[in-house]
Amino acid sequence: MDTTSPTLVGDLRASTQRRTLIVVVTSQILGGAGLAAGVTVGALLTKEMLGSSRYAGLSSALFTLGSAAAALLVGRVSHRLGRRSGLSIGYLAGAAGGAGVVLAAVMDSLPLLFVSMFVYGSGTATNLQARYAGTDLAEASHRGRAVSTIMVATTFGAVAGPNLVEVMGDLADGWGIPVLAGPFILSSAAFAAAGMFLWAFLRPDPLRVARQLQSEPVGAGGEAPPEPDRETQRRGILVGATVMVVTQIVMVAIMTMTPIHMMDHGHGLGQTGMVIAIHVAAMFLPSPLTGMLADRYGRIPVVVAAGVTLLAAGILAALAPSDSVVLLSVALGLLGLGWNFGLISGTAILTDSTPLATRARTQGSVDLCIALAGAGGGIVSGMVVASSSFAVLSLGGGLIALALIPVLALNRRQAQAIPEPARAGTTS
Repeated sequence: MDTTSPTLVGDLRASTQRRTLIVVVTSQILGGAGLAAGVTVGALLTKEMLGSSRYAGLSSALFTLGSAAAALLVGRVSHRLGRRSGLSIGYLAGAAGGAGVVLAAVMDSLPLLFVSMFVYGSGTATNLQARYAGTDLAEASHRGRAVSTIMVATTFGAVAGPNLVEVMGDLADGWGIPVLAGPFILSSAAFAAAGMFLWAFLRPDPLRVARQLQSEPVGAGGEAPPEPDRETQRRGILVGATVMVVTQIVMVAIMTMTPIHMMDHGHGLGQTGMVIAIHVAAMFLPSPLTGMLADRYGRIPVVVAAGVTLLAAGILAALAPSDSVVLLSVALGLLGLGWNFGLISGTAILTDSTPLATRARTQGSVDLCIALAGAGGGIVSGMVVASSSFAVLSLGGGLIALALIPVLALNRRQAQAIPEPARAGTTS
């Protein structure tokens, strides 16, 4: 095949991108269901086994720390061997962790629970890392939409998962397994299915194809837009990483303690699962709109929207009466939406600013920082609630989100240096 032809290069890029999106979207539907257990009942299971809520956030911290380690590993493996290998290994590790959590609950073993929660975090990290696979071959003007296409697919599994918490609990009880371990059975199966599907069908590997096309000379009209200079790259990576780190801290801190807050005030697993399902839906379902806004109007306005939305979520969660499922649902919905704004705009900024040769490795390192930030949020959340209240935690989280705005103000040169999506590259 004569890859020196601009037309053939464009056709190869477009066809591989379409196949990549189809395969990764399918894996996200499967993997999304695996997110349910850690989000919905991880803290509850830890509280039950510890006999105290003071360190209930430890489970969230552990699987977030595990996701941090996995993010780095998946990034490094993807850099060396391609997205197919990195994502498949990450999902299968998450499946092993979920199975370990079930075994720990059966054996009433806290050490095994903690180790398994750490490994289980691999599935969460991989689910997020998959968004980068959609950007490898996307034109600069379509990166926001490419990320959003993959993220919205997660909605189908991630929303169904929390609503199956009660069903999986009943199933586990029938098998003689602790009720709160039931959702981890679903998680393990979902992560395993996603990993095997990616290994079988993510061919050709999008990152390898992108590198091959970049190394091929093309004729007039087929040139890629020039990459940013080194200083612009550095500042862009810093801005993109900061946006995603701040939104992750706020989201994890409030989300982790919401199930415990609800259970402590008499709500059942069904109501708790519904609120978390609304939260998860808001994390992923608005992605197409967010991606379109980031591509059409630029990344920075969407970052500002993230800060404002997270502040509103924190205020509403703090003021909502403990018996109001409706207001808590709205607050957690806004929390998910603010996270969605931050993650998509931050991912686009990071990808805009990172050269292809080091992109996967840099993305893994940034996701490591994001996961570590989330772990810190998970640990601190339990302590804040134990020493004060859920309202103080929620309001504090909302105020932290406002840090996004001065970050952008201090980096206004970077905001101007990032190419406007409508003018960057060509349309596909």
